[in-house]
Amino acid sequence: MRQAVIVEFVPQRPQEIDLHAGTAPLPADEARRWLDDQFLAFDCEPLRPTGKVLTADKVLALATAAGARHFAQQPDWAQAFARATLGALGRQVVTVDVAGGVVTH
Repeated sequence: MRQAVIVEFVPQRPQEIDLHAGTAPLPADEARRWLDDQFLAFDCEPLRPTGKVLTADKVLALATAAGARHFAQQPDWAQAFARATLGALGRQVVTVDVAGGVVTH
């Protein structure tokens, strides 16, 4: 079964990150920890005025902060992002629409 994260920085031009063969999503707790660490490393801001950060919000903020260039130039990081996103959200395919500000799974 296909396991992928689709990141759309520009409408109609998605960047697909398929997990490498034999690679599984990170376990949920490890995935959340990776996302937390990267959220801090990229100095991301909470999207909600309450300061509460949902996992999907964290994925969206991180993709936004990293940007298309980072995903393209750092394929190992992009693969880790995909493994963490799929593991944290518990899905096989996730779409991160950066332009639209939406994560769907």
